[in-house]
Amino acid sequence: MRTVEAARQLAQLEPDAIGLNFYAPSSRCVDEETAAAIVKELPECVEPIGLFVNHALEEVLQTAQRLDLRTVQLHGDESPEFVAEVQRAGMRVIRAFRVGEEGLGGVAETLAQYAELGIELRACLVDARVHGAYGGTGKTAPWELLANGWQPDWPPLVLAGGLTPANVCDSIQAVHPWGVDTASGVEAESGQQDEILMQQFVDVSRRCSN
Repeated sequence: MRTVEAARQLAQLEPDAIGLNFYAPSSRCVDEETAAAIVKELPECVEPIGLFVNHALEEVLQTAQRLDLRTVQLHGDESPEFVAEVQRAGMRVIRAFRVGEEGLGGVAETLAQYAELGIELRACLVDARVHGAYGGTGKTAPWELLANGWQPDWPPLVLAGGLTPANVCDSIQAVHPWGVDTASGVEAESGQQDEILMQQFVDVSRRCSN
């Protein structure tokens, strides 16, 4: 979410959450001043979530504090110790994993490390693995692998990766995730949300989740 106007449009649809992307190389990056204005537009039922990619710990914590964010999404190569420090500061953490056909072994290994450190994730977001990218590529994650391999004692699964109004229902029926996430799937062009596509995505997601 990059503009106040798009945030107003989306807030009327009352999704569970919207993302504020602070990763500078991304076309979806939002500056902190605009992010603050967006947060003010949101009703209580819509949670703003800060998305960070390999930021310094203090930058994550200070940005979250200034914007009164309760949840952050870590989408880079942050270590388990980094995640533990964010949680220790009182933040809820959604950890992003990029998964390909190589399987879920890396996820299992990381979650085991988190358990040793006492980390309790709010959720795991799974995106498609694309070399050199930290998400937002429009590529779909391996649905069948997730449907068959996601363990019941793992954190809730948020499915991302190439979801659009046209395929989000299929993804929900195939994977049965806790939540779904989209970026390029509701954009008319890179970084620019489309009001009609946002409406369609929310409507279809809700209909297929019931």
